[in-house]
Amino acid sequence: MTRLDTLHTNLRSVLGEEVDLTEALGELTLQVSADAWIETCRVLRDDTRLYFESCMDLCAVDYSGWKAPTYGPEHAPHPHRFAVVVHLLSVRHNWRLRVRVYTADDEFPVLHSLVEVWPVVNWFEREAFDLYGVVFEGHPDLRRILTDYGFIGYPFRKDFPISGHVEMRYDAEQKRVIYQPVTIEPREITPRVVREDHYGIERY
Repeated sequence: MTRLDTLHTNLRSVLGEEVDLTEALGELTLQVSADAWIETCRVLRDDTRLYFESCMDLCAVDYSGWKAPTYGPEHAPHPHRFAVVVHLLSVRHNWRLRVRVYTADDEFPVLHSLVEVWPVVNWFEREAFDLYGVVFEGHPDLRRILTDYGFIGYPFRKDFPISGHVEMRYDAEQKRVIYQPVTIEPREITPRVVREDHYGIERY
């Protein structure tokens, strides 16, 4: 039995046979409901048969490019627009696990913070909030971390314009940084290839 097989067996033994578990490309993905998010993560951390003491990463995902604008069981594989994914590591057992949870509200994605389970996710959750607008309830300091304080919107959402909504510049007269509407005109660039008739043919 491989290490991956052992992890698969242990997950079903600890969390139940009905657990939503998939394997692809040599990796396991566990999908949990938002209601069981915190409890499941605590079990993954504390149960000695799993012991995922380290959270390596947390990120948000916008699946609107898959089945926009509606979601639900009939639009599988993604029942909701936003999801949060964590990548866990067990140093003791030398195995990894991906855990995914969907936020119930596509308009206002909310999920409970994992800071109490893995304190390292503090900045990861701030990043997911800053870039995707996912609100983490119970986070001790949920504020933007990459964009500036006057930023409007969430730049990693699929419906966010590439040019953004506003631009920032220094105004010499006012002697301060100001925000103004974007002055870039959107345009579509079509590449044009020009070649000679005998391009690529060796001449003697």
